[in-house]
Amino acid sequence: MNVLKIASTSEASLAAGAVANTFREEGVAELQAIGPKAVNQAVKCIAIARGYMAPSGVDLYFVPSFVEVNVSDETRTGIRFTVRSRTPVPALRPRRKGALPLPPPEPGAPATKEWQDI
Repeated sequence: MNVLKIASTSEASLAAGAVANTFREEGVAELQAIGPKAVNQAVKCIAIARGYMAPSGVDLYFVPSFVEVNVSDETRTGIRFTVRSRTPVPALRPRRKGALPLPPPEPGAPATKEWQDI
């Protein structure tokens, strides 16, 4: 899983879209922030992502934890936010890469179109 790194200069709405998309694909998202301004942006990002996911019936919450990060040969303490749903939700839009191939269609069945990323 990719950890989304949030900086103090990150656009909260853009990062929220990344969180929502990561959650849709993987069922969980992780953000990492170092410093008080970055933590503020991460919390705003999660709040906005909750609004993006609410129409789908998904209620997001986060669990904060401390993490040690090496930055320029210096160890710094950051905060990692693990974003989950209050109710079990399978991946809403699983990635096709590495997924099992679709079974062949039955003879005489109408042709179906596969979903494609836009």
